[in-house]
Amino acid sequence: MSEEVLASAVEMFRSGDLKGAVEELEKKAKEHPDIAMVHHTYAEFANMLNTEEQDDVIPGTKIMMSYKKAMELDEENDEYIADFAGFALECRRLPVAIKEFQRYSTRLEMADIPVDDILYMAARSIIDTIEVIDPEKANPMVQPWVKQALIWAVGGLGYDKDRAAEILKE
Repeated sequence: MSEEVLASAVEMFRSGDLKGAVEELEKKAKEHPDIAMVHHTYAEFANMLNTEEQDDVIPGTKIMMSYKKAMELDEENDEYIADFAGFALECRRLPVAIKEFQRYSTRLEMADIPVDDILYMAARSIIDTIEVIDPEKANPMVQPWVKQALIWAVGGLGYDKDRAAEILKE
């Protein structure tokens, strides 16, 4: 059902009309407020549009609310969590991003999945963002974030944090 609802917007996107696709999805979100995929796709396309235009054509808060609506409607969708966390990181809302990436990480652990590429790449982006905020990384508030990013980075390389610490001590 959701694919059918999204079909016209996806077709616009494929034909290169990103702005039209975003406008179409905005209408679809109002017509189908209970379909998570509509809200998620709107957020993704709106973020792409802002990136393409290098301007906030769609307010970031509106995009964030669409991601949250999608997650509220489909709490089991890990992709929605990861995409929202990535968007929060792009907006330099580090506490929100870290919290959501941690939630994503916990869900991976529960499914017995090791750190994936999403967390590995997030680790680099988190450190990049921290370097802008606090180049010395001296603020006590950023220390747990640095530690979390390091854990995900070594996990993405295939190492357990304890084993990585052992190797570094040798």
